[in-house]
Amino acid sequence: MKWKKLMFNFRIILLTFFLIISIVSLATRGLTFGLDISGGISITVKLEKPVDQQTMEQVRIALEQRLNALGVKDITIEPWGNQFVIVKVARVSEEEADQLVKTIERQGVFYAEFQGVIFATGKDILNVGSVSYDPRQGAWVVPFRISKEAAEKFAKLALGKAGYPVDMFLDPPVNSTLVVSKEFYEALNSPTFMMAGNMTLAQRVEKAFGIKIIVYTNQTPEEIAKIARGSERVILVDVDGNLAKKLRELGLSVEVRTRNKDESMEDFVRRVLRLYGPYRVSEGLATGQPSTQVMVSIGGSQNDIKARNDAQVVAVVLRSGSLPVKLSIERIDYISPKLGENFKKQVLIAGIAALLVVGAIVYLHYRRLKIAIPVMFTSFSEVLIILGIASIIRWNLDLPSIAGIIAAIGTGVDQQIVITDELLGETSSRRIVKRSGVLKRMGRAFFIILASATTTIVAMSFLFKFFVGGLRGFAFTTILGVLIGILVTRPAYGEIAKFLIGEGR
Repeated sequence: MKWKKLMFNFRIILLTFFLIISIVSLATRGLTFGLDISGGISITVKLEKPVDQQTMEQVRIALEQRLNALGVKDITIEPWGNQFVIVKVARVSEEEADQLVKTIERQGVFYAEFQGVIFATGKDILNVGSVSYDPRQGAWVVPFRISKEAAEKFAKLALGKAGYPVDMFLDPPVNSTLVVSKEFYEALNSPTFMMAGNMTLAQRVEKAFGIKIIVYTNQTPEEIAKIARGSERVILVDVDGNLAKKLRELGLSVEVRTRNKDESMEDFVRRVLRLYGPYRVSEGLATGQPSTQVMVSIGGSQNDIKARNDAQVVAVVLRSGSLPVKLSIERIDYISPKLGENFKKQVLIAGIAALLVVGAIVYLHYRRLKIAIPVMFTSFSEVLIILGIASIIRWNLDLPSIAGIIAAIGTGVDQQIVITDELLGETSSRRIVKRSGVLKRMGRAFFIILASATTTIVAMSFLFKFFVGGLRGFAFTTILGVLIGILVTRPAYGEIAKFLIGEGR
């Protein structure tokens, strides 16, 4: 009957509820690990000088645009203070990490191209206005001003060619050889990219940037190497990935691009070529009269969020051609996925060992299994619930986060010992028979626990608020562990300990 009463105690039910939720979440959603466990790269980028928040946001968006074009997943870009940006990418190979570093190191080169002729680069973009909606055109517009030389060059090229496509590129794969699938090649030559012009996109980029494009039809690596002679790199687009290894063995610089799930072939073409557009030449720009004030229009209603976002991307690309500050790489931390996997095993072994050692010390202190086992069970439950909540909110568990869990468990064991000592009372000969006496001692124990938890939470809150990077993970899991302890596991342990210690007397 006493066991039944314990099992139906509200605090025990609450603990059981959290354990079930955590187990279900861990089983179905799993855990998300940080770079130092899953492997990846962390790049600290330094800006030439301190900048304001608006400029920092512009740099962040520009970096995001460039790095997303590589097709690498799980990119996190975090401004740190007013002069640093931290770029984190999980689960990348050394080749992908090298591409990321090179992309960041490049300051970003903007090109505006028409009929295979580059008529403007980033230095010709003198000013970019704000994105706005023009009800007369029924479109979102991005006004910008180009240099007089660029305007005159474009006027000659576009004379009488209304409806022809104008392309904008940011860091295109200049002087490269693209080995592409048949579907990719068909998209390159589709009316989407040709519009009313007389040149396909493949012809335009070859003429403008020296980009050779060949359809992969099971050519040998030697045949591809022969075609790619003179190119700076070979980019395999949507073709057999094993080819990359063989081409690298021939001494070629090889990059691989794969199509993302749910990505349309047109968007894939844009991403590989770093293309924004194409945009149709209006009647007004095809008169042969140079105009330095031009704009890009993206059709859509005022409530069309996609059209507005596309216009904002165009504005960012135009501004990215001339970043407001220079960037330099301050530090690179790379952990291979294999090494990260070893870290994961070591952390698991260390956690189990720590739990067993804590149980052994508690047993040696009290000489009672009925105290040591509940302490271990409570600590284990606490770890399980922290991991369960981390799984639910998709928190990246890195080494500092795990250190925070261990710290929370350490304080948790201390608090369980406080509860146990209070319940054992002043002398072991006195029995816990009066409910008022038990409640008084429990109240005293929880007052100490609450005071300790409050100071820890306040201290960790500052760490979480004002620091970026691993220390935030430490602060978060410590706070989470302390909250779970004082709200769920500690009250449940108090009931269990009260039952077991009282029963034994």
